[in-house]
Amino acid sequence: MSTRQDGASESPIVRSRDDLVQWIADGSKPKSDWRIGTEHEKFPFYTDTLSPVPYEGPRGIRALMEALIARYGWEPIMEGENIIALKRPKGEGAETISLEPGGQFELSGAPVETLHETCAEARVHLEQVADVGKQLGLGFLGVGFSPKWTLEETPRMPKQRYAVMTRYMPLVGRQGLDMMYRTCTIQVNLDFGDEADMVKKFRVSLALQPIATALFAASPFKEGKPNGFKSLRSEVWRDTDPDRTGMLPFVFEPGMGFERYTDYALDVPMYFVYRNGKYIDVAGASFRDFMEGRLPQLPGERPTLDDWSDHLTTLFPEVRMKRFLEMRGADGGRWRRICALPAFWVGLLYDQTALDAAWDLVKSWTAEERQELRDTVPKTALQTRFRRGTVQDIAIEAVAIARTGLKNRDRRNSRQQDETIHLAFVEETAASGRTPADDLLERYYGPWQQDINHVFTDYAF
Repeated sequence: MSTRQDGASESPIVRSRDDLVQWIADGSKPKSDWRIGTEHEKFPFYTDTLSPVPYEGPRGIRALMEALIARYGWEPIMEGENIIALKRPKGEGAETISLEPGGQFELSGAPVETLHETCAEARVHLEQVADVGKQLGLGFLGVGFSPKWTLEETPRMPKQRYAVMTRYMPLVGRQGLDMMYRTCTIQVNLDFGDEADMVKKFRVSLALQPIATALFAASPFKEGKPNGFKSLRSEVWRDTDPDRTGMLPFVFEPGMGFERYTDYALDVPMYFVYRNGKYIDVAGASFRDFMEGRLPQLPGERPTLDDWSDHLTTLFPEVRMKRFLEMRGADGGRWRRICALPAFWVGLLYDQTALDAAWDLVKSWTAEERQELRDTVPKTALQTRFRRGTVQDIAIEAVAIARTGLKNRDRRNSRQQDETIHLAFVEETAASGRTPADDLLERYYGPWQQDINHVFTDYAF
């Protein structure tokens, strides 16, 4: 999740709904300025006890961040006396490291031009984390749901916004705390050229998000045993908070655009307002009331555009729009998967021929069919039935379209390889029908002899 930093300049006051619409619309960019931003989370654990890592202590999360500061020149982002995130020194990159609620360690990558840069960035980050982790006796696990620890065993990070969400989540869904504290994901942020381009990309990516969920399914365990799902992480989102999650059927309706998404976002209850380094709990309040100065916690005060930006980060649909589109359907995973997810989406969305072909693939699907995919894929992944075939059939076709898109982009590395090299994981998975979850379950019932502890060696970074 985003980490708020106080800026040097004061954010403009929101005067009308038009200001909110324009803020999103201002994210439109010419194709030459389109970038790729990749975020990936991992579970830290103690290698000697296989237990989760708390914030404090000589081998805790804070110690991990302090070691990254000392050894690799990261700079701290503070909340009171706590280090809650890291950033690169000015002029050395835009990536940040942040903490998820249960200590999940996340790299939010810089916006880069090619998938080659994305993979290189991820590799450097993982090497740094492994280096300081070895010094502290920490390992890092790449799956979608905490495979062993109970919710009560899972530590809580000292970030104010998480305290607000922890109080509110049980009021609106049964699995919101599991989502916060026990899931890991890979996400990709991609640009749009204008409103029409945004709408087409939004529709394609929403329709195909369950396909990505199936390809990257890697969370078949809970508290040491199989949980009945291939992607428990995805299933948990189905009962987190219906106001701010889901497949957004309105995106496919006539009239979809920046205004329509703004109206949706205005109807999602708020979590908090950030003022003077503090998160003020306004959970359940309306942003519309805030615009009229009617928040009880801030009487007479009106929101700024920073408040609008903050609010948009608290919406969690399968695809989220801020000033870019964020793909949110994949379980956490190791390095090849961190490379493969952006490769899949960049191939589909950043080449017009591929985007048109992807839209042809999904445009006849009904809202009911899209929702059925969303509801059933967490359990059966690529073997989910759809029309006269399976999700695997769709995945094979979607991956082939993505390959065409990356070929057409023709972005080459120093070895003159184009970006299709990063599709290897999804191509293998789609062709075989075997997801990471299938591999995990096979190991669990085979060589692991139903001992979940093996996941901490076989699936660690």
